[in-house]
Amino acid sequence: MAAYAPPLRDMRFVYHELHDCGALAALPGLAEFTADLVDPVLEEAGKICAEVLQPLNRPGDEEGCRLENGVVSTPAGFPEAYRLFREGGWTALACDPDYGGQGAPAVLDTLISEMICSANLSFGMYPGLSHGAYCALHDHASDALKEAYLPQIVDGTWAGTMCLTEPHCGTDLGLIRSKALPSDDGSYRITGTKIFISAGEHDLTENIIHLVLAKLPGAPKGSGGISLFLVPKFRPREDGSLGPRNGVQCASLEHKMGIKASATCVLNFDDAQGWLVGKPHGGLKAMFTMMNNERLAVGVQGLGLGEASYQGAVAYARERLQGRALSGTKAADKPADPIIVHPDVRRMLMIQRATSEGCRALAVWVARALDEQTHHPDPETRKAAEDLVGLMTPIVKALLTDIGFENANLGMQVLGGHGYIREHGMEQYVRDARIAQIYEGTNGIQALDLVGRKLGMNGGRALRRFFHPVSDYVTERAEDKDLAPFVGPLAKALGRLQLATAEVARKGMSNPDEAGAAATDYLRLFGLTALAYMWARMAEIAAAKVAAGEDGNGFYAAKLATAHFFMDRVLPQTGALFSQISAGATSMMALDEAAF
Repeated sequence: MAAYAPPLRDMRFVYHELHDCGALAALPGLAEFTADLVDPVLEEAGKICAEVLQPLNRPGDEEGCRLENGVVSTPAGFPEAYRLFREGGWTALACDPDYGGQGAPAVLDTLISEMICSANLSFGMYPGLSHGAYCALHDHASDALKEAYLPQIVDGTWAGTMCLTEPHCGTDLGLIRSKALPSDDGSYRITGTKIFISAGEHDLTENIIHLVLAKLPGAPKGSGGISLFLVPKFRPREDGSLGPRNGVQCASLEHKMGIKASATCVLNFDDAQGWLVGKPHGGLKAMFTMMNNERLAVGVQGLGLGEASYQGAVAYARERLQGRALSGTKAADKPADPIIVHPDVRRMLMIQRATSEGCRALAVWVARALDEQTHHPDPETRKAAEDLVGLMTPIVKALLTDIGFENANLGMQVLGGHGYIREHGMEQYVRDARIAQIYEGTNGIQALDLVGRKLGMNGGRALRRFFHPVSDYVTERAEDKDLAPFVGPLAKALGRLQLATAEVARKGMSNPDEAGAAATDYLRLFGLTALAYMWARMAEIAAAKVAAGEDGNGFYAAKLATAHFFMDRVLPQTGALFSQISAGATSMMALDEAAF
């Protein structure tokens, strides 16, 4: 049975030492979130994840959700766990105090989300989708709708979903067929079918609030004709109590490879009453608030599953006896050495460790920028933060989920045949992690977003939000011999990224296929360079602590060793990626379509 111990020591390092997130307490609205509050909150979140959510992970996967007479039941233990979760105030953590929230910074919410995803991703889908719906309504709904719906979503008695995809269209939302007809009372009547709706129907909350994309009569063709509507499962009365069932039903549950305890539904809307969110034909802009929030959240899902797989692999590698170390016996009192002595097992564990810790640092860096975008009083600082978040969102979503899936597979490989069977819990991480590369826009779509939209936005201004601080960091430490093993490789990766950026922009202007062919490799190159920036900074902090004799438990020495491994064994991928990008689109597009 897989076990999970929240990585609180590393989280505190990233929060306090690497990114100085305690400084966020100086921003309006965040004054309460000093270390005296943040650290206990992380510890309490770790407890509920390890003691309540993680024990339900494998049983929930085995039982799955059930649909009977239009009612979906979640696995045994989920309703009770959700009640504890809600009563503990976790659904309200990162929400506006005006609606009953606690106003926590995004950095704290990101770390807690990681723990939830490590412990039980399927469970985390329910409050995760609700928070995304909260964000969209908070930013775009009328005051009347916010007053009527947000307090219940914040306190967790109501849940939320996003309803985009239809049977005939996925990413190309301009093709949706769902219709919204105006009613005399100012509401709308929504008709259509939506598929792949996570948390679309369940027994955890009293009500479910669906955010539905549909088209008004006479709407322009394409994405410019999409509107967003709030459609509740039960229509609230004026006093706030729940009224009659609305015209929305769960037609079926998807039969999935993973996240089986998360109800993924086909929803039929049949003359369902709904209310416009935002402006007519402005639905995609409003929904992107939720989608971008979810893309960052999905990246954290990959991080969480990779961390859980790493922990399971380490525990097994320490206990499993097989063979003798190549350099000589290490456990003479035992019939064989533990497999952690073998270089190839070390290779897999170190890749998991180095990439997971790097991804955690990157996720919190972007979340910190999100807090500055939301709370900083200076408009220029807010704009700079917004640019960075926009640039890094597709990278966080794609890189962290790709790495999460790779790490889940590595963890299973460490266990060998035992990893392939259910009892050890490792194969579930592989199945659960696979979806994260697909939903909220496939990782190929994220790469196209990066090269097709983000690179050229505002004359490349967003790019400068990354290139300038990284270039400054490299320049300022170029003569520091102690940091050369970290700054030197970072400088090489940054140089490759800069050259690749220019080449993709130049070739893409004359032939869009060139940008498309380079996109996935370019995103990976960008992401690894960002991880190298995180690791160089982490190594600098760790080296100073070791030199000062402030490393009683070996935490900082381990950081340095892991940083060396990342630079030596992971970052060199950037050389191959640059070669692949430079090869261009010719060989990729040359094969005649009929030959496939």
